[in-house]
Amino acid sequence: MAPPILASSALPAQDFSRQVYSKVFRHIVPFLVLCYIVSYLDRVNIAFAKLEMSQNRGFSETVFGFGAGVFFIGYFFFGLPSNLAMQKVGARNWLAGIMVTWGFLSASFIFVKSPASYYILRFLLGAAEAGFYPGAILYLTYWFPAYRRARIIALFMSAIPVAGIFGNPLSGWIMGAFDSAGNMRGWQWMFLIEALPAVIAGVTAFFVLDNCVAAANWITEPEKRFLAAEIEADGKGDRTRLHSFSELIRNARVWLMCLIYFSIVMAQYGLTFWMPTLIKTTGIKTSLNIGLLSAIPFLCAIVVMNLCGRSSDAMRERRWHLMLPALAGAAGFAVAASYPQNTAVSLLCLSVAAAGVLTCTPLFWSLPTALLSGTAAAAGIALINSVGNLAGFVSPSLIGYLKDATHSNQYGMDALAVILAGSALLVWLVPPKLVNR
Repeated sequence: MAPPILASSALPAQDFSRQVYSKVFRHIVPFLVLCYIVSYLDRVNIAFAKLEMSQNRGFSETVFGFGAGVFFIGYFFFGLPSNLAMQKVGARNWLAGIMVTWGFLSASFIFVKSPASYYILRFLLGAAEAGFYPGAILYLTYWFPAYRRARIIALFMSAIPVAGIFGNPLSGWIMGAFDSAGNMRGWQWMFLIEALPAVIAGVTAFFVLDNCVAAANWITEPEKRFLAAEIEADGKGDRTRLHSFSELIRNARVWLMCLIYFSIVMAQYGLTFWMPTLIKTTGIKTSLNIGLLSAIPFLCAIVVMNLCGRSSDAMRERRWHLMLPALAGAAGFAVAASYPQNTAVSLLCLSVAAAGVLTCTPLFWSLPTALLSGTAAAAGIALINSVGNLAGFVSPSLIGYLKDATHSNQYGMDALAVILAGSALLVWLVPPKLVNR
């Protein structure tokens, strides 16, 4: 029997669906990935600036570390109001505006002269960037139903390892190539040059992004009706609709999601901040070689996270696709620091850890986006992201404390392993019928 033909299309239903989602993917996803690469780079390039900035401005390790963490305090407080504002003013205007804003704030770091100015700008940068990631996740739910979302979010989250692979060498090159040019230091040029893509992306977003399916002029009316029907059908079922902020903060599902995500982000930032140190302890001396070897775990993560995203969508199974990478990542952390003199074994374990924890991040978002809808989705995604990213403030402090107390990397990595394994246990508590769609 021939496949059914859509009344509004000359194509069979399956081919028409594939055509529509391919068009939506091409128009939206690559651009959002590029924007997230820029966002993540502007967030973490402070680590490279530290190589010169601390000495140049006389900042102690405590001053520098506290300022780096203050970013996540601003991020925490402004994520939720940003997503609610996006629902009111529209995704195009809001996302474009916050990208331009954080671009100018990032460039303003060239004027940092005191700890106070450093703290203020890091806080404001966190506040500005707070709305992009949860806003982008919410925006993807406008266009892709739950059964297609894990693969799309995995592709979107590929921006994190891509930023690690290309951003670190770029930052190092800028700082070396432009040092002392125009009476500015290399770290100042790095902030200025790497801020420009955010401003350009923000202006471009105003012309590329549409607030919703109905407002898009690059898809046909039959395609709009098809997408609207898919999203409407996706919104039915046992999903949470909340009508006030008090309902949101009293909802047990939302706080379970916050706890799971906090655990995953703890491991993610532990990996980001400590992987170069672990590689260095195996005997690798030069920064260039450490940087090149650090790219290997990120390359592994890109492959695994996208394969798992595809598999999760194809099987419409969410929990095991999240729990297994979490447990694998926990094992990688536990063993990575056990062979401090063996570069090959340590790098292999770090690759397993990176593939596990970075795969968890996009697959996690298939849970709350399946559980929440409407205003609950906008507020819930923002709250979960904000609470989860407080781990960016806690994780480096915890691992640093454990290292100072024990003079070993092992205990910090063991702590990350336990936390990540705990996240798998929490995922097990989520009823499969609520998220396997």
